[in-house]
Amino acid sequence: MSNPFNPGDDLIFQLESGFGLLRVLAVEGEGAGTVWHLMAYDEFFPDVETAEHALAQPAPLPVREAHMALTNRAFERTPVARLGNRPVTDDELAQYNAWLNSDRDVSDRSALLMLGIR
Repeated sequence: MSNPFNPGDDLIFQLESGFGLLRVLAVEGEGAGTVWHLMAYDEFFPDVETAEHALAQPAPLPVREAHMALTNRAFERTPVARLGNRPVTDDELAQYNAWLNSDRDVSDRSALLMLGIR
């Protein structure tokens, strides 16, 4: 079975206070061994349409976390929906590439826990 999301996908999650955005930078492996590489934006939005409008602007959104590596289990505990897909830029991949040349720590905590949101 293929992954439900692909590099370049913009993902939205809902909180009581609004909506936040994540971006899939890369996906490694398959099934339970999949490692998800995400970027988290710093802004929250009152509704999905406002978030989509912000993503469509030429200026990049502020980034809260440039790279998070999550296990498949952790990613599955992060409730998200796909908004669309845009090519991943070299600038967006900078921290992922640094991770490739590091100890390659992978978290088993959901993206929201890693961001201190839940």
